[in-house]
Amino acid sequence: MKNLLLSALAVCLACTATAQTADQNDSASGYEFTDVKLIPTTPVKDQSRSGTCWCFSTLSFLESEILKAGGPEMHLSEMWIVRHSFMDKAEKYIRLHGELNFAEGGASHDVTEGIKAHGIVPFEVYPGLNYGTEKPDFHELSVVLKAYLDGVLKAAESGKPLSTAWKRGFNALLDEYFGPMPETFTYEGKEYTPESFAASLPIDMENYVDLSSFTHHPFYTRFIIEVPDNWMWGTVYNLPLEEMMATIDHALANGYTVSWGTDVSEKGFSRTKAIGVIPEADTESMSGTEAERWGKLTDKEKEKALYSFDKPGKERTITQEMRQTAFDNFETTDDHGMLIMGIAEDQNGTPYYKVQNSWNTVPPYDGFWYFSKPFVAYKTTSIMVNKNAIPKEIAKKLGLK
Repeated sequence: MKNLLLSALAVCLACTATAQTADQNDSASGYEFTDVKLIPTTPVKDQSRSGTCWCFSTLSFLESEILKAGGPEMHLSEMWIVRHSFMDKAEKYIRLHGELNFAEGGASHDVTEGIKAHGIVPFEVYPGLNYGTEKPDFHELSVVLKAYLDGVLKAAESGKPLSTAWKRGFNALLDEYFGPMPETFTYEGKEYTPESFAASLPIDMENYVDLSSFTHHPFYTRFIIEVPDNWMWGTVYNLPLEEMMATIDHALANGYTVSWGTDVSEKGFSRTKAIGVIPEADTESMSGTEAERWGKLTDKEKEKALYSFDKPGKERTITQEMRQTAFDNFETTDDHGMLIMGIAEDQNGTPYYKVQNSWNTVPPYDGFWYFSKPFVAYKTTSIMVNKNAIPKEIAKKLGLK
């Protein structure tokens, strides 16, 4: 009996606020998306067994920026950035006596700052897979690197100075796992250094800024976003929620992609459906009997009905306060990085963002995903955009030129 009731309620809850008939909703099987605007990107990559989504998503963002600037399609080396990040992070970890999150995670600014400091190379020049697999696999690498650093710190407890060898030893580990780094290389008939190759790209790392939206810091100022993976202590510009969302929309409308930091541990994220939504029970459209039955369901039964993902339904209206509460309570964390690269609509005309992931070309959309605007409003930790993609009136408030 309960199963029949839940099925009936799932159909009811899928009704939208636009007064569609039951027959119309029943004829729409699942989510049906129509792409409205797509911005050119390079192919979907596969981060495989590595926690380096931040690097894959941001380099895909920069690769799309190169395309927008009239440059060629290219695949920049993720592991070049990751390897340098591990070395930079190791030095900070030791300086802070181990009081730093030494892990695989990072943020978009790790990539742009890494290119400024160390240059960049094409993937073909430095695939960074020197440990016997065809795709990234950090299950051993991360454990080994952290154990080495903890050993250095343990030895320092004796009160003696750190040896002059620890950095060379750590770098030797990086060489073994990622491969030695080339000082020069030839690409498409020209010789480069990593720095000269970065300078040859038709993009400028100074043009990229991070934005977020939280109330525990003043709006229109910069603050160090307090998430564990922000080992670099990078700053973001703080905007009201509606202006952060307006920036995303303005960027996409003008042909710019958006590097997106988010949290996919939310119940409204479905790996099998490749969608992210924030559903809410549409009690206003229920009949008296239906509303009464809904009220009698347990929380578990309500959750099952809400997250059935059988077709589009009503979603929550996201407020600034909801975002802040979720962040303060660790319900929104720095969980995953992807690339927002388009706008789509479902069969009811509701807008979604189309997103490129780095989990290979998996079905149902060959590695692309669809996220509702409420999901993005609720679960965004930060975004990186070209500062020229920010609406002028918002850029002015931030003091950007």
